Amino acid sequence: MTFYEFFAGGGMAALGLGEAWTCAFANDFDARKAATYRANFPDAANHLREGDVWALTADDLPGRADLAWASSPCQDFSLAGGRAGLEGGRSSAFFGFWRLMEALDDRGRAPRAIVIENVSGLLTSNGGADFAALGAALAGRGYRFGALEIDAAAFLPQSRPRVFVVAARDAPAALTGDSPFHTRAVRAAHARLPDAAAQAWAWWRLAAPPARNTDLAALLEPDDAVAWRSEAETRRLVSLMGPLHRARIDAVGGRTVGAVFRRTRVEDGRRVQRAEVRFDGLAGCLRTPRGGSSRQTILVVEEGRVRSRLLTAREAARLMGLPDTYALPATTTTALHVAGDGVAAPVVRWLARELLEPLLRPARMLAAE
Repeated sequence: MTFYEFFAGGGMAALGLGEAWTCAFANDFDARKAATYRANFPDAANHLREGDVWALTADDLPGRADLAWASSPCQDFSLAGGRAGLEGGRSSAFFGFWRLMEALDDRGRAPRAIVIENVSGLLTSNGGADFAALGAALAGRGYRFGALEIDAAAFLPQSRPRVFVVAARDAPAALTGDSPFHTRAVRAAHARLPDAAAQAWAWWRLAAPPARNTDLAALLEPDDAVAWRSEAETRRLVSLMGPLHRARIDAVGGRTVGAVFRRTRVEDGRRVQRAEVRFDGLAGCLRTPRGGSSRQTILVVEEGRVRSRLLTAREAARLMGLPDTYALPATTTTALHVAGDGVAAPVVRWLARELLEPLLRPARMLAAE
């Protein structure tokens, strides 16, 4: 099966789709991500186009792909405001992608399926108007569509909920039904759709994966292979915790690994910085590094001793389901940016195996006959 990958980043959707899929075209605007993509895909020179999605035309896209995948930028996401191009900011890049899909459709080359991946806020932004605009765009081009809210924590020790909007020309009854990924937010977003979009809705059936059998500690580097903060720096970190989070540390028995984020909270009318720790075996959602507080900290409590250090780039890659053979950028900041802005590969693999491949297989078999 063939696919186009837009906003491709380091190629994590391609890795998740796997060897049964061939990338016919990939695009990303970010030079650092494009360089990472090239380092991991030897044939990138044949299909990767670095640059602005608005500069592309349908002539740049070869053939007719089975799938178009788009993990469009999520910052200030807005679909309801119109097609402003670069003047509208990064999130309007979605319409740079969508106008290509419209152009392909006009030429009879529309992809048989489309997946749009984004943060869960897509379901509620602008009071649901953004999701409704997306649904209207898909329905207007003859696609059936539905949303699945999947937390990567079902596959990896990272809390990372994301929305996957799956659109296809047909919604076979065998592939629709109940799913644990029809969350309350998805159902509420569906209920807010206007009639025309609601009529095109499909409740895609996607089963839950087998229970995850790894935790955060299992993905970490050995203690003697990483740089630990000084005792004074660790005390400073703990001093930023409120009573609840300090109590979590005091309650630890044996060696326990936790993940810490620093956040700004409002307490008694004042903005204060707080460190918040979790010991549930999960890392917090990876972010792109824009400052010290955005980078996740590892906390290890053992026999009353508390140690802390920053999450490494390789550990971040593992939390995205990337193999250790995946070539990371040389600088930690760039590597964390690529990982934090990507899609968890095992989630893509599950979606492809359980829904996309069965959805596309009948059309491909019919074409072969």
